[in-house]
Amino acid sequence: MWIQHLKDMARMGRRAEALHDKTKGGRLHARPRLPTVAAPERGLMPLGFGGVRSGLLSVPKGYLAGQPMPLVVMLHGAGGNASHALSPWRMLADEVGLLLLAPESRGPTWDLLSEKGFGPDVAFIDQALAYVFEHYAVDPGRIALEGFSDGASYALSLGVTNGDLFTHVVAFSPGFLETAARRGEPKLFISHGVKDEVLHIDPCSRRIVPRMEGAGYAVRYREFDGPHTIPDDIAREALAWFLAP
Repeated sequence: MWIQHLKDMARMGRRAEALHDKTKGGRLHARPRLPTVAAPERGLMPLGFGGVRSGLLSVPKGYLAGQPMPLVVMLHGAGGNASHALSPWRMLADEVGLLLLAPESRGPTWDLLSEKGFGPDVAFIDQALAYVFEHYAVDPGRIALEGFSDGASYALSLGVTNGDLFTHVVAFSPGFLETAARRGEPKLFISHGVKDEVLHIDPCSRRIVPRMEGAGYAVRYREFDGPHTIPDDIAREALAWFLAP
């Protein structure tokens, strides 16, 4: 099974260049479907494509082929990596039955922040999603895009741009929201510490939340007495919110 996994990774790598042109404007094209390739091993595994910066995929031990599971795409903060991205929900994934995908940005942070526009990161996320959808049964009614800090800004921006794919967006301490276009009506969960000295709450979440509520989005907003971090109780509330019927 592991050999087949490596072959699949090589094949996915060859698709990257073609995907880049299709994802301009922040559009993701991968969609859930019946898996066409037998799923490889369960547990935590590297994506295996994308170069030095790639990502991780976490598959619950209890995953059964043909039984769709919720999927969360988790985005790290500036200078972070896939391990950092997974940390809020990694230890809970087996317990609640979650597929977790943590792609890494092509550079130190996400392209919307470093290049002032959507670019190669969108193509790589699309590539990673295509791999997951090809190998695993995903519940199309439970697909979340989550992030912290720069990853939260990117999750909001990419999630609202692709609200016809993502049903939920979770943003822990975001800095901004910038969309190419708005599609669908994903539910939004936003949290922010009132003592945040990295991304101050007033020009960030306290502006983003009213803006999105005014645009008609359902927003659950939590402020907490703390710095630039994700408190355990906030992380657990966000997960319960995502999984609620």
